Amino acid sequence: MENATQVLNETFKNDVHTGLSASSKFLASKYFYDKIGDALFVKIMNMPEYYLTRAEYDIFKNKTQDLITKLNLNQDTDFDLIELGAGDGTKTKALLKVLSAQQYQYTYTPIDISKNALAHLERQLAVELPEVKVHPKEGDYFNVLETIKSSTKPKVILFLGSNIGNLKDNEAAYFMEKLSASINSKDKIVLGVDLIKSEALVLPAYNDAQGITRQFNLNILQRINNELDANFDLEAFTHDPEYTEAEGIAKSYLKSRKAQDVHIKTLNKTFHFKKDERIHTEISRKYNDSILHAIIKDTPLVVLDKLTDRNAYFADYILEKV
Repeated sequence: MENATQVLNETFKNDVHTGLSASSKFLASKYFYDKIGDALFVKIMNMPEYYLTRAEYDIFKNKTQDLITKLNLNQDTDFDLIELGAGDGTKTKALLKVLSAQQYQYTYTPIDISKNALAHLERQLAVELPEVKVHPKEGDYFNVLETIKSSTKPKVILFLGSNIGNLKDNEAAYFMEKLSASINSKDKIVLGVDLIKSEALVLPAYNDAQGITRQFNLNILQRINNELDANFDLEAFTHDPEYTEAEGIAKSYLKSRKAQDVHIKTLNKTFHFKKDERIHTEISRKYNDSILHAIIKDTPLVVLDKLTDRNAYFADYILEKV
């Protein structure tokens, strides 16, 4: 894992340089997730305003058998259950418990950019589900998938939590093309997406009353301070989210409260911020059937089925490579 960590550190440095050098500054949302960011996101998932995790957990807890049936899994055939961006695995554990209780033969491979999250998940599973074979892998999804592509075992890919919503539509289409190229015919994908809803319901999920999302957004600057020896003053930036139902995309920004300069020692570069200048840190695309079909139209993937929570806030689409 050490080489993977070194590569990720270098990529982080390069991506920060690229993003803050752009005319419209941006930072990739994947860099929210260090040890502090992981802990903050767990708090976010438990906020009353953040419906996404509860909605998808509702599907995994109360429609588990339905999900297993629709995946058409064979109890006598060993398969790989691969999760992209596993996080703390709360939802997935509901599925693992039923698969194990029904004596399905499988190996669970959580993939995550966060070494901390993987280590925590592995420890939890060792206690809660010691019978499950777990092979965690740190790194970029596609680099890891490339190493297991040659396996002839059936694969079920879990991409949950509306993580695909962090990509622009053209990026999501490219992602799904690459993902489909990384699996074999008849392999399945469970794709979790947040559905388009009103501003009154969606915006508070990214701007909670306790200010946890604000801390989470600002933590990316703290991470740059810690890992790249920068001097960001976190109090000089404010959390600035926006969403409209018509567009269907929640966006998060960090806005500079004043004109200021920030020096990043590792890059040997100073970045200037105007008053009210924003750094775009995250998008969260909300989906419906037509958007999903547009995303996968140039791939060999077909929609087999769709499961929603009791409020129809969230959907898990079951896709198959033909």
